[in-house]
Amino acid sequence: MKFTNAVVTGAAGGIGRALAARLRSEGTHVVLADIDADALTATAGELGGEAVPADVSDAASMAALAAAAPDTDLVCLNAGIVGRDLGVPWEVSAEDWARVFAVNAGGVSNGLRAFVPGMLASGRPGHILITASLAGLVTFPAGGAYAASKHAVVALAEQAALSLAGTPIGVTMLCPALVRTGMSPEGEDPADIADAALTAIRAGRFAVVPDGWGGEIERRGRWLASGEQPSLPNVPG
Repeated sequence: MKFTNAVVTGAAGGIGRALAARLRSEGTHVVLADIDADALTATAGELGGEAVPADVSDAASMAALAAAAPDTDLVCLNAGIVGRDLGVPWEVSAEDWARVFAVNAGGVSNGLRAFVPGMLASGRPGHILITASLAGLVTFPAGGAYAASKHAVVALAEQAALSLAGTPIGVTMLCPALVRTGMSPEGEDPADIADAALTAIRAGRFAVVPDGWGGEIERRGRWLASGEQPSLPNVPG
């Protein structure tokens, strides 16, 4: 599947920038969106894309983004933040809970609300890529609001995929582990993550999960179904 017009949120750096770069290299017209207007303008200039500053946590801002990109056939809802507090739940401030959920989960729900009705009305094939995280599939004791918000994003992606089944709009959920971005100095190359996401989209796959973690995801499902107490995931390797 070759895309004509794409929108990428969180596009000023990290995975978003890598997605925009890959799409631009294929000749796709890309609207790059980010709350950091200066970094966004610089990135769009480097890649040859169109910059539209947007705050994904604001529904009106996302509606304006969709209006600026009316013929979009690929929407990458990628923007996210880690938050300041990465401890256990009761150590996370109320402000951090609100901000992290507003960006990570709200950014996806606002994006779906802004783009899906128009994509369905067009009748054309299209796709939605939602960036979740491995932190939304397995659970560690800490992780602050980030981990909980990514579990919410996983549920949103599943809801979207089930609701859009039988329509021309597909859904893929990207669940990377550590990636070298503004959130982490360590991890995989964002370009490799972008390649994996676009490959999965074209293969019609729903979930993109890091190698070696499938067993732990299955184990979590088993203890949830059995009613057992949770246990720490075994980190592969």
